[in-house]
Amino acid sequence: MSAVTPSARTGLTRRRLLATAASALAAPAIVGPLAAPVRAAAPPLGPSAPTHYRFRLGDFEVTTILDAGAMIDGPWPVVGEDRPKEEVERLMRENLLPETRFQPGFTPTLVNTGRELILFDTGNGANGFVPRPHGGWLARVLGSAGYAPEQVDLVVLTHGHADHIGGLMEEGRPLFPNARYAIGGSEYDFWASKDRLSAPREGNEFKSASLFQHAVVPLAERTGFLTAGGEAAPGIRAVEAYGHTPGHLAFHIESRGSRLLLWGDCAHHEVASLARPDWHAFFDMDKEQGAATRRRVYGMAAADRIPVIGYHMTFPSVGFVERREAGYRWIPASYQLNL
Repeated sequence: MSAVTPSARTGLTRRRLLATAASALAAPAIVGPLAAPVRAAAPPLGPSAPTHYRFRLGDFEVTTILDAGAMIDGPWPVVGEDRPKEEVERLMRENLLPETRFQPGFTPTLVNTGRELILFDTGNGANGFVPRPHGGWLARVLGSAGYAPEQVDLVVLTHGHADHIGGLMEEGRPLFPNARYAIGGSEYDFWASKDRLSAPREGNEFKSASLFQHAVVPLAERTGFLTAGGEAAPGIRAVEAYGHTPGHLAFHIESRGSRLLLWGDCAHHEVASLARPDWHAFFDMDKEQGAATRRRVYGMAAADRIPVIGYHMTFPSVGFVERREAGYRWIPASYQLNL
């Protein structure tokens, strides 16, 4: 039997495929009594979207969880509150996005290190910024992602805003009964102060402060307090990201040489926040420090070419950062993390 080269095999395959296609095109259509009866279209089922996303990071396993699916007004003034509304809308139009509505992610993240199951942020719960049924999904979605609340060993809070701490309690009891907790020490001191409750009752600061008193302060005896550069757990190091709140922290996660940056609320929109890091963010408590943090954190992520989990990026909230002109560009992850 004579050998067939790979190129010859490829040619034969192509010829067969072309011949088959030509025969199919030349064949007459089957009509008459053999034709299938016409049926009505299937009923519409409504929109569908994944609620968790999982990938490997060295020996760690990382799962992002969708906590809310609300469509809200913006991105102005959530991003660009110091700019004319028309300028923000123009940026959206240039990027083929709706000009006055957007759907932010609300994305708690689980990291299974093999020794511990660690949850970063807890979503809106029953009383966060996005109320049920439009938000507060973490407790329900955990099961479909393969976990039970009792399995969580450590809950790490990037900061004290209501959409990050709202899921700590369910019906007045800790949702994660076996967990320890960790938060930046300066962040805890800021929100635990009763002075925060003197803020206007209709404002975001009062909402977060009152929820902090209800959901975080009762857990103080089980809470560790972090500083920038400190370890939350082996392979997980806190990174200073102040400005959004006084003690806001990002986290550098590393396993067997694979690295990930979980940056909390260093961005509120994947186009506007990154393309214009100097634009003020409505929810930043220190506008200038928030802008400086964005420039530094985006620059680090772009230079190191590492994957990022951004809490408010479009779900599954995983991507990369690329330097682009005077700002940056968010590149959603595709198959890079499947290797």
